[in-house]
Amino acid sequence: MPKNVYLEAGRIVGTHGVHGELRVQPWCDSAALFTTLKTLYWDQNGEQPVSVRSRTHKNLALVKIPGVTTVQAAAALRDKMLYLHRDDLKLPEGSHFICDLIGMTVFDADSGEEYGTLTDVSATGANDVYHLLMGAREVLIPAIPPVIIETDIENGIMRIRPIRGMLE
Repeated sequence: MPKNVYLEAGRIVGTHGVHGELRVQPWCDSAALFTTLKTLYWDQNGEQPVSVRSRTHKNLALVKIPGVTTVQAAAALRDKMLYLHRDDLKLPEGSHFICDLIGMTVFDADSGEEYGTLTDVSATGANDVYHLLMGAREVLIPAIPPVIIETDIENGIMRIRPIRGMLE
């Protein structure tokens, strides 16, 4: 089952220009994806929504928030986290929020053997890599269709079919 309705979208890392624009390090797949969001939140409970306008600049999002019109007002927001409502991002079929994957119990798709817990996800150039904690050791699993057979977010279960030698 999805863990949180409001997810961390990015951290304010600085200012841009003199008119109160904020530099945000997005925690989405890209700054371009972040700029599609029109409403963000100051808290993880969604009680403080804020309308935003944003654009990309290199790997950052430049965000304009109503009422923040000076560099001093923008600088006071440095290191604040911005949150998004999970329904505001439409994920492609078969994609999941990383926070929903962390903590899943991983099983063998054929034998049902429990391997361990998914502890992290790393983005690589070709595909993501899942970090599987098996007892005291960590094993890296490529997040590719031949290996990842089923991802059941509701029940916190992932079924994999390891490539020979992958878990040794």
